[in-house]
Amino acid sequence: MSKEDQLIADAKAIHKRVITLDTHCDINVKNFTDSINYTQNLDTQITLPKMKKGGLDVAWFIVYTGQDSLNEAGYAKAYDNAMSKFNAIHKLVNDIAPNDIELALTSEDVRRIDAKGKKVAMIGIENGYPIGLDIKNVEKFYNLGARYMSLSHNGHSQLCDSNTGERDSIWMHNGLSDLGKQVVAEMNRVGMMIDVSHPSKESMRQMIALSKAPIIASHSSARTLCDHSRNLDDEQLQWLKENGGVIQTVAFTSYLNTEKHEARNKAMGAIRDKIVDSLDIKWYNRNEFRALDEDTQLKFIANRKKVLDIAAEQASQIKNFPEAVNVKDFVNHIDYLVEKIGIDHVGISSDFDGGGGIDGWSDASETFNVTLELVKRGYTEAQIEQLWSGNLLRILDEVEKVAEEMQS
Repeated sequence: MSKEDQLIADAKAIHKRVITLDTHCDINVKNFTDSINYTQNLDTQITLPKMKKGGLDVAWFIVYTGQDSLNEAGYAKAYDNAMSKFNAIHKLVNDIAPNDIELALTSEDVRRIDAKGKKVAMIGIENGYPIGLDIKNVEKFYNLGARYMSLSHNGHSQLCDSNTGERDSIWMHNGLSDLGKQVVAEMNRVGMMIDVSHPSKESMRQMIALSKAPIIASHSSARTLCDHSRNLDDEQLQWLKENGGVIQTVAFTSYLNTEKHEARNKAMGAIRDKIVDSLDIKWYNRNEFRALDEDTQLKFIANRKKVLDIAAEQASQIKNFPEAVNVKDFVNHIDYLVEKIGIDHVGISSDFDGGGGIDGWSDASETFNVTLELVKRGYTEAQIEQLWSGNLLRILDEVEKVAEEMQS
């Protein structure tokens, strides 16, 4: 056996033994019905067949709500949206595929379900907006299975400022609102992890100051390597380390390597425009996309994937075409984070079906490639286990312990 074959064999064995956990997979409720669902080979990045093929054991399905008006009608609509997503995830594990996947609420659940050979579903909330002004919703969402929540998304919520304030330096709360501060305390009390991936830097600073438990960044990378407001800078990483938390490195091209992403994007744009024209599809840039209603957003995400797949195929035939952001770029961020704050504080996420995915880890079926790159770089099995799930599950345990102490 050649050295390369041996390395691949070793990586496969490690990948099989460790529990692989991805903290961020977006969902569309239309894929959780009796006729269209995750037991089938849908063109979404996450499905049960793709999880099985790639050896992805745990997917955190996301109850995501885009930011809208901060009024009664807005809150009611956001709440209904959140409930539809909770219901979809419960339908998957209870009715659609109970023999294949089970909902986990604790780290013990994760290990127990994985040991049975089943896939594991967990639930995170992206944007605390659906809570509205009723703090009781925190416990309600916890009881529905949510084990982490970010207090904002792209746009300031009633709870805290978003990273997007950096664009125009317009802030609503200068960090957390009074209600946001109460929500942090309530999340500690019930045992829900606080996610700082979308809130502003000042919001994160205040959350850490207030929280009695460690926090997470469910899908962010290193700002020093890629200067995007969704990533954490060195100061934020230091806060996270001191707090005992974990950053789940995200496989999102524009948060990994700006120059590479932009060079390829420009070249792909020319190809894409021709495809869009021939398919008669309406194309939206990022800012236009944010302004769309959710149904139009979801429709566009499906069309976008179709167009990008065709464009990628065409690009692969062109000599010296700009290289795509890939697994190496992703693991460069893991390397940087591990060196900066230590192996205990770093994890892995994809943001699949929410814009994530890179060359080599474009969907769940390619999950092994991440482990292979980690093995190539000399990470041990124990370290790979920490990165894939150990660190995140440790935080979940610690958050639970704080909740038990507060409740007693």
